[in-house]
Parts: sequence; C-alpha cells; structure tokens
Amino acid sequence: MYTSTCSTSGRHGPSVLHKVSDKRRVMDVHRRGGSVTVVCSTQSDREAESGSLQTVVASAPQIRFRKATDRARDQLADLAVLNERLSRADGVEAARARRRVDFMKRSRKTWAKVYDYVMDNDVECTLSAIEEANLKVLQMLDEQYKDRSSIDSMKTTLESLQAEVEEAQDRLQRTQKNIDANVERVNELKQTARILEQSFSPTNDILQEQVPGQSGKKNGLQSSLRLEPELKEHWFAVQFSSKLEENMMIPFDLFNEPWVLFRDSEGKAACVKDECAHRGCPISPGKVIDGEVACPYHGWQYDANGSCTKMPSTKMCPGIKVKALPIVEVDGLVWVWPGAQKPVGSPEGLGAHPEGFKLHAEIEVEVPVEHGLLIENLLDLAHAPFTHTSTFAKGWPIPDIVKFTANKALSGVWHPYPINMEFRPPCITVSTIGLAQPGKIKRDVTAEDCENHLHQIHFCLPSREGHTRLLYRMSMDFLGWLRYVPGIQNVWKHVAGQVLGEDLVLVVGQQDRLKRGGDTWAHPVSYDKMAVRYRRWRNRIAEDGHVSHTPVEASMSAGDLFELEE
Repeated sequence: MYTSTCSTSGRHGPSVLHKVSDKRRVMDVHRRGGSVTVVCSTQSDREAESGSLQTVVASAPQIRFRKATDRARDQLADLAVLNERLSRADGVEAARARRRVDFMKRSRKTWAKVYDYVMDNDVECTLSAIEEANLKVLQMLDEQYKDRSSIDSMKTTLESLQAEVEEAQDRLQRTQKNIDANVERVNELKQTARILEQSFSPTNDILQEQVPGQSGKKNGLQSSLRLEPELKEHWFAVQFSSKLEENMMIPFDLFNEPWVLFRDSEGKAACVKDECAHRGCPISPGKVIDGEVACPYHGWQYDANGSCTKMPSTKMCPGIKVKALPIVEVDGLVWVWPGAQKPVGSPEGLGAHPEGFKLHAEIEVEVPVEHGLLIENLLDLAHAPFTHTSTFAKGWPIPDIVKFTANKALSGVWHPYPINMEFRPPCITVSTIGLAQPGKIKRDVTAEDCENHLHQIHFCLPSREGHTRLLYRMSMDFLGWLRYVPGIQNVWKHVAGQVLGEDLVLVVGQQDRLKRGGDTWAHPVSYDKMAVRYRRWRNRIAEDGHVSHTPVEASMSAGDLFELEE
C-alpha cells in the first residue's frame, strides 16, 4: 500500500497534481484538516485483505456487486475533479468539472475505454487530459462503426452483383439462341444466292460431264483440307463399345473440337466437350466420380448433359455447363451427332458386320492425313499390286485392265478381283473380300463365288485439319476359333499397321502437294470411279449445303459422274 500526502494552506495555497501510473492500483482520497492524503492499494493488498472478509461477505445480502475496475474508474473521475479543484481556488469551476466528468461517464463503454487509455498511456489525471482521451475514444469507435458499415455495404453490393451475373447469363443464353437462328437464316440465304448465281452463269463446271483421261477440260473435282460444316450433320462412330469401360474417360478430336467419352451412373455412354467451363482446362486428365466427370484443376463436375453439378470451395453458380453431344450406342459402337441440326434417323446397321460373320479385330489408329484423301485411297483398289507388294498384294500380277462396275451410286464390284466395295456417308468404307483359301485371293471370280470371306469397315473420322482418327473393324465367316488365340489382336494390329504404312508414304505426299497448290484430280480414269463419286458427293455438300445421310439420297446423274455401266 502506498500513501501520498499534500498540504494546502488556505484557499489559494500551493497544490499538487497527482499522476496515475498503474491501472492495477485503486486510489482512495482522505482529507484531514489542511492536508489531502491519496492512498493507493495494489491488487495483492486487496486480495490479502479480502481473505479475512470472505466469510462475512458470503453471509451478507447480495444486493449490489461492484468490481475493482468499477471502483477504479469512479476513483479516476474523483481524482480528476480533485486535481481540477486543487489547480483552481474557484469552487464553481470544480462543480463544472464534476458535471463534465459525469457527462463522460454516462456511456459505460466509452468511459471504460477512456480509463484503459489513461492507464495504458500514463496520462496525467487532469480534466483536460481525460476529455482529450474521451475524444480519441469516440473517434476510434466511430471508425470501427464505419468499418462495420463498409463490410455490410460490400456484402449488399456482392449480392447485387451476383444477381446481375445470373441475369446476364440468362440474357447470354437468349442471345445465343438468336445467333443460332440468324446463322441458320444466313446459310439459307447463301444457298439461295448460289442457286441464283448458277442460274445466270453461262457455264457450270461443277455439273459438266466427266470425260476420263481427257486433259485440259475441267472435271469439277476439287480436293481440300477444309472440313465443310455440312459434314457435321451426320452420325459418327467415335469408339468401340468394348473400349469404353466404367470409370474411364476417352478423349478425342472431331472437327477441330476436343471431346471426352465416359459412362454415367447407369452405364450409358456420354460425350461432353473436353474443356472445363471454369478456366478452359481439359477435363479428360481428371476422373469419373459417380458417373460424372471431374476437372483435375479445381474439381468442377459435369453430368452426361454437360451441366456443372459441383463447384468445390466456392458458392455454386447455377446454369454453368459445357456442350454435350447427342449420343447412341448400337452395333457395338458409340455414335455422336456433332451438327447443329436435330439428329436424323439412327446409325443402326451402318457399322454392323454381315450375318454369319464373327468379329475378329477392332483397331484404332491416328493418321496424319486429311480424312477425304484417306477415304479415296481406301476406295481405290487399282493401286494394290503397285503399293502393297510386301503385304496382302504380294505376288499379285498386274492385270491388263481394272474395272469397277457400280450397282448403286456409291457401291459396286471390282474386276478382276473378287471384292465388293461401298461408301456410306459421311466417312465409312466397307469392303467384302472373297478368298479361295486363308490369305489367298482368287481372280476372275466374284466375292459371292468364294467360299471364305473377309469383311472390313473403316471409319475415317475428321479429327482436325490434316488428321484422321481411323477405327478399323474386321470380321470373317471362317476360322472362328482364331479369335481365342492368345495375342491374336496384336497380330492383326501389326498387319494393319504394315498395310497402312505402305499407303501413308503416298497419301501423306498427296497432302503435301495439295498444300503446295497441286491437283489430286487432274486426270481421273475409269478405275477412279468410286473415289470420283465420293469426291462429287463431298463437293456437292460444300456447294449446295445439301446433306445426304444415305447412299440413296446421295445418288447422282450420269452427267455428274461416270456411267454406272462401262
């Protein structure tokens, strides 16, 4: 316990201003005669004295309880008034000081902070110093209120912005629908303009009759690396069903766009764009979770319709999705429709092997060649004894003449080889080969005359400019047991790679010359008939915007192509 005493001699005698330096001390003021005594007791002193009073306090009525800090705050006010009185002889000023202090004490919260400020900063206990501390406390509380108000305002603004974003997304969707409708209308106008232009043109090279072997005359055939938008309006087989397993993603390109295949929670095939709606990252390196694909970047998940179902670590934004393609699964193949129009018909039967045949091989290959050039190569059998001298045509004699007799616009029979061939729009070639015995072909007979047959289907998918994704399917009506021989799939893949390798040396060269301005259809001849018909069909789509989905729809007049009969 500490005691400080000061003397006063009359009303105008000397006075001493007291300073409070320790907030743990409580000041008691005693006035005796001409002297004033300020007694300060520490916390430990009070705890020692309170020990003997605990019994009395426990038995006393608990009417009001005041903490030591409350008494200390009151004594701070008394000390300020006392110092003001000691510094001034005028009793009126002391009364005003009391009123001013009481006014500051009306707010317990503010006065508590004033007390803390005085103690923490060792401020002189005068009225002016306390009023200055009170002003600073009020300023501090006002700033805290402004900060809280600012946070509330920011929350309100954020909610308003989120509502505006949702409204903007709705407007964007409506705008996209209007754009699609306008694009469709523009395409219709373009087609009308082409028809009018052809009507007033004195000559029409596209419709001129082809004269085999005649040079210097335009034949209307034009090869290009461009992928016509009209080609999208078809079903495309993009994967074998046996390859698409549960909890697996298979990425692929189609018409310069990345896509990814997977199976949903019901085991149905699904196809969405391989590009996350968040930051444009590929989805395919991620994983399948409960039939939904999850992006490996931030974990956003998408269902079979492309709708985003989960956005971890952030507020869910409604309406976010990626593009999804119409998809069906028939004949052991997964088919998608990449076009803007509503899907037409069903692809059922386009990729199936004939009755009585057993499936032996399904192979997938990436080919660095435009898909049209590859299709024309597959529809051309006349090159076999010149190109495939190390594989299936090894030892074949060079015939005096090779003919192709068409029985439909896009199918026919090769002579002297027992091979039937067909083109199925938009990118499928089918061939049935008659064999005298396994591995040997018989000449001057038809495929129907042979006892054994090998059936091939090539799906030439236009992945991107100058590249093709080739799906190859092979079946036979003999040697069914061969399917169960260990490692036979590797054998078929090796053989297919050898045959394709012989073709690529030439077709890649064709593509290179085409890029340099060369003409791959300068002088077509009779055995080019099947490839010519494919190219006519392709050019007609580009010119007229007409989409043919079946060989019957794609039939053409003799003025457009060679005669059906030689």
